[in-house]
Amino acid sequence: MKIVLAYSGGLDTSIILRWLEENYDAEIIAFCADIGQEEELDGLETKALKTGAAKCIIEDLREEFARDFIFLMFQAGAIYEGQYFLGTSIARPLIAKRMVEIARSEKADAIAHGATGKGNDQVRFELAAAALAPELQVIAPWREERFRKQFAGRAEMIAFAEANKIPVEAIAEKPYSMDRNLLHVSFESGVLEDPWFDTSSTEMRNMYKLSVAPEDAPNEPEQVELEFEVGNCVAVNGKTLSPLGVMQALNKLGGKHGIGRVDIVENRFVGMKGRGVYETPGGAILHFAHRQMETLTMDREVMHLRDSLIPKYSALVYNGFWFSPEREALQALVSETQRDVTGVVRLKLYKGNIIVAGRKSPKSLYDPKIATMEGDASAYDQNDATGFIRLNALRLKVRAALKTKDKSD
Repeated sequence: MKIVLAYSGGLDTSIILRWLEENYDAEIIAFCADIGQEEELDGLETKALKTGAAKCIIEDLREEFARDFIFLMFQAGAIYEGQYFLGTSIARPLIAKRMVEIARSEKADAIAHGATGKGNDQVRFELAAAALAPELQVIAPWREERFRKQFAGRAEMIAFAEANKIPVEAIAEKPYSMDRNLLHVSFESGVLEDPWFDTSSTEMRNMYKLSVAPEDAPNEPEQVELEFEVGNCVAVNGKTLSPLGVMQALNKLGGKHGIGRVDIVENRFVGMKGRGVYETPGGAILHFAHRQMETLTMDREVMHLRDSLIPKYSALVYNGFWFSPEREALQALVSETQRDVTGVVRLKLYKGNIIVAGRKSPKSLYDPKIATMEGDASAYDQNDATGFIRLNALRLKVRAALKTKDKSD
């Protein structure tokens, strides 16, 4: 049997690699998508081969991730439950897509992942696989009773790793999990499972990877200009950049100023609530700037229509339906809304805050001649508002009269 495993080199997938090899008598191809993990990829191939993989494939998918996933999602204004920038959620369909392609080229029988039976990632991986390659078997060790009997929790996994000389970053003294990519770093489990636990406390400062604490950020604000074309950021501070370059530049700026830290209790697709801590410095800046550009260039009714779909679109991404026909249909509508989202947004970054400092666009729908409070009846006759209000008030007056009549009766 041949299995393609989504491999990160962390505690779970390192243990699972060895477990799959032993329990399925299988040849394991470890696949790692480089989507911005940085130093986490150092020595990964050597580690995978020593752990038991027959082959380790590492591919740089950062540009594709930024261009075809992050940027498309941010055009939609997606943010889950008003707080989460969907950093983990949006990475999974890309990883699954490439796993499927590798499985076919390697003539593998199955793909496998290290997501638990309590989380969202299992759904995201497997819905993507179902949409792209329904013929492939999907193996999820955490949902197998024999695996859970052997590894009741992280303590048993750490002990197994030590006994089998499998090097992993997680240790008993730091038992939270971390997932990093170009858009964010997420932290969960272990000490973070208590929602009263303060992740902004001094003792937790070493946990964060991308950003300083807001109180440690510079005491002076820094300005940054983002240039947009057709809904996508194409330049930062006048320098033309690829989508990957944009994310890297904004991550550096945002991290320097303590921007994009989020600590939330979210509603998981599987039915429970979960506590997650996230760093999304560049994403927070991009999301904010994109909205500012839209306020200047997007028609009111088009904006309100698109905004009404943000919860639906965000839930589709969060729940793993990236390759669904409804997400693709929504994306087509989103693309239409972005035709005129072109111009420049100027921001100030200061101690965790993003402050708008200006916006301009050749496609601007803002007309100072109409908006001005100065007397210019040629552009807007204030007398017209009388009839406008009278017509909109008509149904309210009829209802009020009926309520008065009911009371008198």
